[in-house]
Amino acid sequence: MTPETLATAVLVAHLGVILFNVFGLVAVPLGAWFGWRFVYGFWWRLLHLASLFVVALQALLGRACFLTIWQSALEAQEAAGKTTPLIATWINRLIYWPLPFWVFTLGYVAVFLYVLLLWRWVPPRRRAA
Repeated sequence: MTPETLATAVLVAHLGVILFNVFGLVAVPLGAWFGWRFVYGFWWRLLHLASLFVVALQALLGRACFLTIWQSALEAQEAAGKTTPLIATWINRLIYWPLPFWVFTLGYVAVFLYVLLLWRWVPPRRRAA
C-alpha cells in the first residue's frame, strides 16, 4: 500500500470513530426517551466511554489524536506536488477545524463529562448469565 492509500484509510477510520462517538452522544438520551433497548448495551457503551476518555486524555496531555499523528506522518511520506483525493479533502475539512487547541480540549473534556453523566442517567445493563 502506498502512503497516500494508508493516509486515506486512517482518515476514513478517524471519521468512523468520530461518527461512532457522535452517534452515542445522541442515541443514548434519545434511546432512553423512546425506549430503545440497544442503548443499554454494556459493551458498546463501555467502548464509547473508553473512546471519549482517550480523546479527552490526549487533549489534556496536550497531544493531538494518534490517528491525526499517523495520518500526518503518512501524508508527509507522499511525493511532493501530489494532489489529495477529493473525498479526503472533504473529510479533512469536516474533521479538522482551524481553532486553538484549548477549544478542543475544553470541548473533549465537556463531552467526556457528559458521557459520564449519561452512564448515571441511562445506566448500561449487563445481560444475566
